[in-house]
Order: sequence, then structure tokens, then C-alpha cells
Amino acid sequence: MPHGGDLLPCLERVRSARNTEESTSCTLSITIEPDSRAWQQKMTDIQARYARDGFRLLAVAIKSIPAGQQTIAVGDETNLTMLGFCVFADPPKQDAASAIEALTSLGVTIKILSGDHDAVVSHVARSVALPSGRVMTGAEISGLTDAALVARVDDVDLFARIDPDQKRRIIAALRHRNHVVGFMGDGVNDAPAIHAAHVGISVTGATEVARAAADMILVTPDLSVLAAGVREGRRTFANILKYVRMGTSSNFGNMLSMALASIVLPFLPLLPLQILLNNLIYDLSEIGIPFDEVDREDVARPETWNMAGILRFSIIMGMASSLFDAITFVVLLKVFEVDAELFRTGWFVESILTQILVIFVIRSRRMPWRANRPHNILIATSVGALLAGLALALGPWRGLFGFTALSAGMLAAIIAIAAAYLISANAAKRLAISGP
Repeated sequence: MPHGGDLLPCLERVRSARNTEESTSCTLSITIEPDSRAWQQKMTDIQARYARDGFRLLAVAIKSIPAGQQTIAVGDETNLTMLGFCVFADPPKQDAASAIEALTSLGVTIKILSGDHDAVVSHVARSVALPSGRVMTGAEISGLTDAALVARVDDVDLFARIDPDQKRRIIAALRHRNHVVGFMGDGVNDAPAIHAAHVGISVTGATEVARAAADMILVTPDLSVLAAGVREGRRTFANILKYVRMGTSSNFGNMLSMALASIVLPFLPLLPLQILLNNLIYDLSEIGIPFDEVDREDVARPETWNMAGILRFSIIMGMASSLFDAITFVVLLKVFEVDAELFRTGWFVESILTQILVIFVIRSRRMPWRANRPHNILIATSVGALLAGLALALGPWRGLFGFTALSAGMLAAIIAIAAAYLISANAAKRLAISGP
């Protein structure tokens, strides 16, 4: 058996690997007395000592094989002569700690699932500022039913010495707890967990099996893209909610107003062409919503699809819109005593003003002057659609769509009603949008 020699330069090279993103290794030879309990304990102590410092150890042993033996079976792996350990340093990427901090600030819980020694996993967790006190091993998981694992999986962030199927079981347990789970891995052993997650993530240098199982493949080594992806996803979801809320509340309010007006009026409140024109102009005004900025709280925590909340918003804001439509009806019919053509023109103008301008009120939970500034594209599409609608209703082409000229007094009254509606909508949205 070889003797130890001077190992300090080799071990110093491995320890210095913590400051790089490259794996480093050396061979640690040892002189021991085999076939003794002291020998076994020494091997265990060496492994534990280096594992606590984050090093992975691979034991190397030899055995002579008879010259005539052509095959090797499991039974041949006995009575080996221990030579020593290969010591490997595989430190976390330099941006891992900052990426984890960014994800944690977004409410994302990080869990480590590894086949490594539990001491190695704890060291890695400490190096990236993750809690490292509680580690569940594969041996513990093998003794748990799926239901028992579901009950405990939320309380443990580090899993060590687990096999591929146990990784899959952990992902399934998290999904059973109604978590949205993403899993990032690059090895063959990670493929079952990558496939089981809601979002499986791998990297360009991963094994073919891992890349095939992944939903997303990172093409750059920068881990900060994970937090950036979460933020962009939440921004997109928040803007989708804006569009749905605005569309449903506007349609509900318009149809309610149309139904009520049809009951009391001896003529059509709006002509079919005018209804289509109203809808087209309003849809054009919302084209800029996907580009809009969102408030900090909209990306600070995950949002879920809440149909009850959307229904609540549609009813409250739709009824508020219909209330001011009814006020418009009374003013046009009782104050100005308009005919059918003037009524349609006046209501169309009021409807376009309120529908489009209210976008800037209800796009945020905050007061309009405290919210993030609307994106320039949203400003352009909304203001452009508003000006186009007013030009079609009041300009030289108004007769093509069944409109007529409005007096200065009627325009002033409609503008006053629209302003009052926007103030009321700002108050109503506090009831309509749940949460902070």
C-alpha cells in the first residue's frame, strides 16, 4: 500500500477551488491498517471531515484478478485493498448566492435535491446563504409513504443522498401541496424530477436526457436570468389580468346600460354600426397593455388565477359605469331634450371618454399619481384611439356613422360626467380589487 507523502500542496489546490467555478481534484493516499474497526472509523472520519468543508470523496481500491478470468461480477467487489480517496471540489457558481437572494426576495423557496453526502449539501447551502440546519436523507425518504412525505416536504429545504426516483417523489409531494414547482438539473439522474416539475429547467451543457426532459434550457451560464424570468412572468400575468378586468367590466357595463336604455327609450340607444365602432376603438386602445409597467407589489409575490376576483371586479366597475351612463341618459333627455341622433352621439362620446380614460385609473391598485408611469405605447394607443373615436363622432365624417354635431353645452356636460366617473372609478376600484 502506498504511503502518504506530502499532501499539503494537493489539498491546498483543492481548497482554493472554492474561489473558482471549475471542479478540481487530487488524490489523497493514506497509510492504514486494513481489516480493522479502527480502519473503518478512520475512513468514515476522513470522509466526514472533508464533506463538512464541501469536498466530495471517491474511494479507490484495487484487487488482483486471475489472469484467466474473463468477466467481473458483483461478487468480485470484495476483499479490496484500499488505496485512498480522490478529493473533488465543485463549488457553487459565483453568481449562485445573488441569484438565490433575488429569487428569495420574490417569494420563491429554494430547495436542494442532491445525491451528495448530507454534510456536502449543508456546506453548499451555507455558502449560498440558505438554511442548512435540517437535512432529509434518501434513507429517511425510503421509509416514508407518499402521504407522509407530503406532510413533511414543506418543512425541509435540503435533501441529500437521494436517488432519481426520490427526487421525483419530492417534486410530486410539492405539487400535491399546491406549489408551482420548477426544477433545475443537468444530469441523467435529474431527468425524472425535471419531467415531474411544472417547469423543468436545464442548461446547454447538460446531458441529452436532461435537455430532452426540460421545458426550458438556459443558453447562458448566468443564473440571474431565473429571477429575471420570474419577474417577467409576473409582469406578463399582471398585464393579462389588467386586460381581462378592463374588457369584462367594460362589456358588462355597456351591455347593462344598453339593456336598461332599450327598456325606456322609444328608439335604439346605439345603431349596430356604432356599437361595433365603439368596441373596435376600445380594443385598439388596449393594444398597449402588454407593454405596460406594473407596480412593485405585482411582482413581489406570485399571483393566481382568481375567477371570483375577476367577477367581483367586473360587477363593481361595470355597475359604476352603468350608473354614469344612466346619468348621461337623464342629462341628454331631460336637460337638453335631444332626439335619437343627438342621444346616440352624446352617449357614444361619453362612452369612449370613460372607457378609454379609465384604463389609466384601474391599471394599478394605487392612486393614479402614485402608480408606475404608463408605458409610452399604452399612452399612444389609448390617446390615439380616443382621438380617433372623437374625430369619427364629431368630425366631418360623423354622418357616415349616424352621428351629428353636439353643442358646446352638451360637450361640457359630457366631459363633466366623464370626470365625475373617473373620480368615482378610482374609489370603486378599492372595493373591486382585493388585496393591498
